[in-house]
Amino acid sequence: MNIINKRIELADGRVIEIETGKLAKQAAGSAVVKMGGTMLLATVTAATEVKEGTDFMPLTVDYKEKFYSAGRFPGGFMKREGKSSDYEILISRLIDRPIRPLWPDDFHLEVFVNVTLISAEQDIQPDALAGLAASCALATSDLPFGGPISEVRVCRIDGQFVINPSFSDMKRADLELMVAATEENIMMVEGEMNEVSEHDMLEAIKFAHQEIKKHCRVQKELMAELGTDVNKRDCPHDVEDEELKKAVHDFCYDKCYAHAKSAKPKHEREEGFEAIKEEFLATIPEEELEEKTPLVSRYYHAVEKEAMRNMILDEGIRLDGRVCDQVRPIWCEVDYLPCAHGSAIFTRGETQSLATVTLGTKMDMKETDEVLIQDDQQFVLHYNFPPFATGEAKPQRGVGRREIGHGNLALRALKPVVPVAPENPYAVRVVSDILESNGSSSMASVCGGCLALMDAGVKIKKPVAGVAMGLITDEERPNDRYAILTDILGDEDHLGDMDFKVTGTADGITATQMDIKVDGLSYDVLEKALEQARQGRLHIMGEMMKTISEPREDYKPFVPRIEQMVVSSEFIGAIIGKGGETIQKIQKETGATITITEEPNPNGEGTIGVVDIATNDAEAMAAAKAWIEGIVAVPEAGTVYHGKVVSILEFGAFVEILPGKEGLLHVSEIAWTKTDKVEDVLKVGDEVDVKLLEIDPKTGKMRLSMRALIDKPEGYTEPRQRPSGDRRGGERHGGNDRRGGDRGERRGGDRGGNDRGERRPRPNDKPRNFGHRNNAEAPAPESNEPEMF
Repeated sequence: MNIINKRIELADGRVIEIETGKLAKQAAGSAVVKMGGTMLLATVTAATEVKEGTDFMPLTVDYKEKFYSAGRFPGGFMKREGKSSDYEILISRLIDRPIRPLWPDDFHLEVFVNVTLISAEQDIQPDALAGLAASCALATSDLPFGGPISEVRVCRIDGQFVINPSFSDMKRADLELMVAATEENIMMVEGEMNEVSEHDMLEAIKFAHQEIKKHCRVQKELMAELGTDVNKRDCPHDVEDEELKKAVHDFCYDKCYAHAKSAKPKHEREEGFEAIKEEFLATIPEEELEEKTPLVSRYYHAVEKEAMRNMILDEGIRLDGRVCDQVRPIWCEVDYLPCAHGSAIFTRGETQSLATVTLGTKMDMKETDEVLIQDDQQFVLHYNFPPFATGEAKPQRGVGRREIGHGNLALRALKPVVPVAPENPYAVRVVSDILESNGSSSMASVCGGCLALMDAGVKIKKPVAGVAMGLITDEERPNDRYAILTDILGDEDHLGDMDFKVTGTADGITATQMDIKVDGLSYDVLEKALEQARQGRLHIMGEMMKTISEPREDYKPFVPRIEQMVVSSEFIGAIIGKGGETIQKIQKETGATITITEEPNPNGEGTIGVVDIATNDAEAMAAAKAWIEGIVAVPEAGTVYHGKVVSILEFGAFVEILPGKEGLLHVSEIAWTKTDKVEDVLKVGDEVDVKLLEIDPKTGKMRLSMRALIDKPEGYTEPRQRPSGDRRGGERHGGNDRRGGDRGERRGGDRGGNDRGERRPRPNDKPRNFGHRNNAEAPAPESNEPEMF
């Protein structure tokens, strides 16, 4: 084995190790990247033949995390890793986007890049190493990759920029960017911020690039040792016909330029360009048509692109007739869907989003169960792009990687302004359905989502808007001859050298996504582009504010209201009940939805219980709240309670004064007058007011009274007390002696009223077995004396 190891030392002393030659040696290239206990295995393979009809770069990137890397079992019935999660797809896209532009234009072999997390230290974020791992694998191969590249996460923590911070440090960051670059050029930027200025974001990108340069130099050293810097695979190239290429250019260029300048709508423009190509194909002899049509299509596409780029650079006129910094017409509408919790239509030119908001309880939150991330997402945003949005006639299948990526960008844009618990107890789901698309549907999702949130009454901190920008440069003089485009069309996205999206409030940026496809672009040009994006974003926000400028005062009538109660954590079990019996009973009888979670106590040590009661019925809310308040309430002597009779015995009744808390109402405490039978006055299910006279400090048993709430009759005298030595009197009449109040209650509750105070024994009575059921006579003891207590 030819094992080679390289080291990259970060500024804070942490070390990234690169190893090749030990694992996966049959792949075209492989490498292991390690930092601390975290290890990523990256491999690259490529086909040997080009598939017929392929005229693009067929690159597939997959990032996967193995649960064994952190000593965990996968979830689900199969207990095995399955299809890629959204989290893994997003990381795959972060790897794909910077390496895809770095291949020769005529390279059409299928290439597969796989990055796998095989060891995971709990506090190290592996996604920041994935781009470097993929580049290292490509660097060890003989494929004509135009790298190397690296990718780092840069965060601003406590005012300082930090490269690849830990999970725990990330909690203090107000700026987080993933930056990918070669040693010479920035290739990709994506991240979220807490209303950061354009200048601060640019400084973070520069800081990240300085670190990336070190990574690229180490990879070049690795390539030199392996010889892969010069020994490249001989790959199939496109067949060229220079005479045909010139003929296509001469015939089509002027016509394409004129048609591009005509400012036709999208579909008319596409049909016009197609007609020019068909016109040229009509000049080719029929016997040569089949052979030359693929070449003509490739050459014509280049001519079309050249004509549109030159028109914009030379005249400052765009495909739809706008000038470079002009935003398309915008119209908005809120409350379009009467039964949704919140809804909005955002239309900008030929791009339209129908955005909706749904509010739910904690049970509706999205559960995340990744190898290193287990969390509940209170706010989610889903983006859907059906084929009809562009007029395509094809079936609608599952959610694709592009939809997941666009939805994530819109999510990051709005997340900084959406309130979280305890200020906002709701789970919030935003859905953006794209109904029309001609450029920047993700930014339409941001704008539509913001309007829908305000329509739903969600108290967002500030409105957010987003704009998609483009850049077209002269290939030879990119920093001298260029055009920055605001609110780009789909065609302008395709033909440009850079597209970037910026979202934010009036005070700063909340999210960005940037892809750069041109070499040698200066930071000065990038700075001007960001400033033009700021102006465009503020213009779009101004148009949005004409429809709705702040959240509604209240939620829609059919939105479930949520009230939160904070209880001592010792009552969580009582509220839930055995096997969930109590909480299910509350929900069934009141109709409210109840969730309870144990959370850290914000005011000190220990934990608290947070109870959410959700319902749009005021009576159900009051009933559920009172029920729970009763469970957590502590009875106090001297307090009057409204209770329910739950059982009747010979010597009194048990009354439930609070949920799960019962006390004894002795027959002597029902009324000032003598009560012969409890059943004459009370029945099970009766609701009565009682006063809690006392709580036994040892047993916690409660003694109740109804007569204490009634004025004593005039001339009333207490009944003559039996001699103090006669302990059975107290027992029989429910007195305060130990036998009457304690054992009598126990016997009555346990044995259906056969308390030991039925009557006084007489000398000639046969002794009775008080422990024998049904009071049957037991064998006589040796002594004829009455049984002693």
